[in-house]
Amino acid sequence: MNTSDQVYITRTASFLPNTPVDNDGIEGVLGMIAGKPSRARRIILRSNGIRQRHYALDPATGKQTHTNAQLTAEAVRGLFADDAALAAIDCLAAGTSRPDQLMPGHAVMVHGELGNPPCEVVSTAGICVSGVTALKYAYMSVLCDFSQTAVAVGSELASAGLHARNFEAESVHRLAELATNPEVAFEKDFLRWMLSDGAGAFLLQKQPNPGGISLRIDWIEVLSQADSMQVCMYAGGEKQDDGTLKGWQEFSAEAWTQRSVFAVKQDVRLLNAAVIEETFGKPVRQAMGKYGLRAEDIDYLLPHMSSEYFHQPIAECIASSGFPIPEEKWFTNLHTKGNTGAASVYIMVDELLRSGRLKHGDRLLCMVPESGRFTGALIHLTAVDHA
Repeated sequence: MNTSDQVYITRTASFLPNTPVDNDGIEGVLGMIAGKPSRARRIILRSNGIRQRHYALDPATGKQTHTNAQLTAEAVRGLFADDAALAAIDCLAAGTSRPDQLMPGHAVMVHGELGNPPCEVVSTAGICVSGVTALKYAYMSVLCDFSQTAVAVGSELASAGLHARNFEAESVHRLAELATNPEVAFEKDFLRWMLSDGAGAFLLQKQPNPGGISLRIDWIEVLSQADSMQVCMYAGGEKQDDGTLKGWQEFSAEAWTQRSVFAVKQDVRLLNAAVIEETFGKPVRQAMGKYGLRAEDIDYLLPHMSSEYFHQPIAECIASSGFPIPEEKWFTNLHTKGNTGAASVYIMVDELLRSGRLKHGDRLLCMVPESGRFTGALIHLTAVDHA
C-alpha cells in the first residue's frame, strides 16, 4: 500500500459518565415501572453477563447529568491536550442511535458543545453501526485528502429513554393488554437491563503517532441485510403483525405516551433466530472473499456483543464459516463497561490500546452487529509503532 493511501488512528479516548452501577443498583437509577420491581431483570442480567455499567442520570432525582452531545464532546476533548488544540479538527463525524433531538443533526450539536472553529460536520444515523459509518466517513475524508485531521465519534445516551417515568402512561393505559400479552411488556423491559451510556472518539491522520502505537485502518466493511430481513430493533414506531413498521408520525400525540412509541423495542424472537448469521456470518464470509481475510492472521478479535448470551453462538457461527478464532484472541469489556451501542467499538479499542498489550504488526478485527434491520460491520486494523 502506498503511504499516501494510509490513514491512522493516532489517538483514542472514551468517556463514561458518573460512577459505575452494579446489577443491584440499576432500578435505583432507572426506577421501577408502576412501582413494581421487574420480573425479567434477574433472568436477563444472568444471561447478558454485564456486571456494571454507567448512566448519565442522577440516582436521587432521575434527571440527566449529561446530554448525548455533552457525552460525545467529553470523549472528543480526551483526544487533545487542551481546548485550543481542537482547532486542528477539519472533519467531525458522529454516530449515535438516539440523539438528543430529531433535528438538527447530532454532530452539529457536538460541534456546538466543543466550540471549535468551523469545520466539516457529519451525522450518521442508525443503531450500533452508526459509530462505524461515522468512522468510515472520517477515514475516507482523510484518505481522499479532503481533511488532514478528522475525528470520528460514537456515543449513546440510552438511560434517559429507559427511565421508569417513560412507561408510566402505558402501564396505566394498557394494563389489561399487558396482563394477557406479557410479550408487549417484555420487548421493552428486556432492553432496560441491556443498554447503558458512554462515548468514544478516534483521531485520524495520514501519519502515525511518533510517540507510540497507532492503528492503521486497512479496510472497513458495512453490509446491510434489509433487502430480506424485517425490522428487529426500533424506536419511534410500532411493528405490525405483517412485519411492517408504523412510524411515529402515523400516531396521535396522545398515543405516543400511551403506547410508549418512542421507547426502544426489540423483536426478541427474530433477534435470537437471525442476528448471528445475518450480522456476523454473512459479513465474515464476504470479507474472506473480498479481502482474503484469514483467521490465522488475526491477533485480536473485538466483537461488539449486546450480551454474553451470544458469545458461544458467535464463535460457532464464524468457525463454521471458516473463520475460527481461539478464545485467547478475543477481547471484550462488555462485563465492565456494558453495552454502549454505537460507542462500544470505540471504548473497546481505547481500552485495548491503553492496556499496553499491542505491539507493532498486531492485526485487529472489530465486529459490530446491528439488529435494527440486520447490518454487520467489520473494521480491520494493524498496530504500527513508529519508533
